[in-house]
Amino acid sequence: MAASINQTLNQSQAASVTRLVTGLILGLAITLCLFWMMQYLIATADRTLNDDGAGSLVDFVRVKRDESVKQRQLKPKKPPPPDAPPPQPPTPQLDNLNPNAEKIAISAVPVETDIEMTGGFSLGVGEGDYLPIVKVAPIYPNRALTRGIEGHCVVQYTVTRQGTTKDPVVIEDNCTSSLFHSASINAALKFKYKPRIMDGEAVEVPGVQNKFTYEITE
Repeated sequence: MAASINQTLNQSQAASVTRLVTGLILGLAITLCLFWMMQYLIATADRTLNDDGAGSLVDFVRVKRDESVKQRQLKPKKPPPPDAPPPQPPTPQLDNLNPNAEKIAISAVPVETDIEMTGGFSLGVGEGDYLPIVKVAPIYPNRALTRGIEGHCVVQYTVTRQGTTKDPVVIEDNCTSSLFHSASINAALKFKYKPRIMDGEAVEVPGVQNKFTYEITE
């Protein structure tokens, strides 16, 4: 009985060892086959890629475009030849001139150089009265314009030594409407004069008057 148990154990151990060895051999064989197949696939794939890449490689060369504009030079037309110059007039003959001929006497024209500066006119030196240089027209008042009022206004002022005006006042008796007062005074303040010269110096001139006329034109 004990012998049969030992034999059974030995047989089962022998079978296990046999199966283990067989499995190792099969596994090694399968591993070698797989390794060989992988090597074959890798070599075949590399050769295929190399063959396909060699046939489909395209090299692009980009050439820079010449964008310079060539301008055509147009030669100007040749001008026509000038006309022939007119013939020269004949040279006068001076052989018949008589050097003893009577001479013609031409007297000088009398010229007076004395200039009299009177009547308030001066060239900037010496004596001279004041003279208006700039006179500005007044602005027509809107109230008088809308009402259709026309008339005149006299303003009295002083001409200063610098040629300006100061202290303008309206002469009430010589002003048609009070609507013209402000416009007349503003215009008089913009006047410019050549000042009065006395003894070589500029002096003020009071009491100068100016009449402003207001008319509505169509």
